[in-house]
Amino acid sequence: MLRDKSMKNINLIKGVHLLKTMQSAKKRSIPKAHVSTYLDLYVLSEGKERLLNEDERLCMRKEAIRKRLEEINLQIKKLEEEESESATKKRGDTTLPTVKKEWKKLLLGY
Repeated sequence: MLRDKSMKNINLIKGVHLLKTMQSAKKRSIPKAHVSTYLDLYVLSEGKERLLNEDERLCMRKEAIRKRLEEINLQIKKLEEEESESATKKRGDTTLPTVKKEWKKLLLGY
């Protein structure tokens, strides 16, 4: 299935997960009681821990993606070089590789 480059990626479109809820907006239908402060602190700290863990996982995933992209780029470069070498061989305009001559070795017995 071919994708149109002009179409937006589904992950780039703002969705429902970005909308603020009553909980995230901190709107309540009843007046706030003084005793609920500790509960609010606990809920906020738990939310903060969850978001910090998610951020750490995203950083690790991002690093893995970067490494994989580097590997893919190296493979692409290698394949392009091989393709260009095979194309020049097919044309027949390659130069012969120079062979380094080795010294002749003689064993002398005294």
